[in-house]
Amino acid sequence: MLLLSIDSSTRGCSVALYQDQVLLATNDLFTDRSSSAMLTILLDNLVRSTGHSLHDLDAVAVAKGPGSYTGLRVAVSTAKGLCFALEKPLLAANTLAGMAQQVYGFFSDDTWFCPMIDARRMEVYAAIYNAQGQEMEPTKAIILDETSFAETLDSHRLVFFGDGAAKCKPLLGAHPQAIFLDEEIRPSASTIGKLALAAYEAGDFEDLATFEPYYLKDFMSPKPKKSPLIP
Repeated sequence: MLLLSIDSSTRGCSVALYQDQVLLATNDLFTDRSSSAMLTILLDNLVRSTGHSLHDLDAVAVAKGPGSYTGLRVAVSTAKGLCFALEKPLLAANTLAGMAQQVYGFFSDDTWFCPMIDARRMEVYAAIYNAQGQEMEPTKAIILDETSFAETLDSHRLVFFGDGAAKCKPLLGAHPQAIFLDEEIRPSASTIGKLALAAYEAGDFEDLATFEPYYLKDFMSPKPKKSPLIP
């Protein structure tokens, strides 16, 4: 089974190709913006570099969010376009769950993990997972303060990471149960693909016609200024 996975939940974009359980190749491009042009070139070059073509794919997976409104829209539109054109199934995985996959195995089994994505000001998108990958607290938007995660920190060591964790560290960094990773953990298509492989085996496919990104909150655009030429 040949699976292409795509992620552009935050800055830049990431693609990966799996054959069965083996990661054949991955490529990440980190920039200040995501674009459909960059993503399509990146994935086409990645597939060709392994000696395959897009027609060889058995399924396409995408990081569904949360994350950047524009980045999610680009990734999901690209994935759905490929699936429609190639008549292949679509798989999706939570962006935060994919981030958490990157740090399992480096801590004791009783440790919990909190991936965070910056949502501007003092707000983050976050979820909590245990060392076995089970969701202990669902994905939600959180406005951070000194009481954030207090109940969880009373009972578990909690590892914070992702670009939203920098906002949390000044508030909770002194807590003996709070651990903040120095290494920046970004969303990655490689771990999204790993989660999607399990979904493929379970037959957990998305409905191409109705699937939408998991924006988590409504997109807010600035109100356009009234032109002085229009009364």
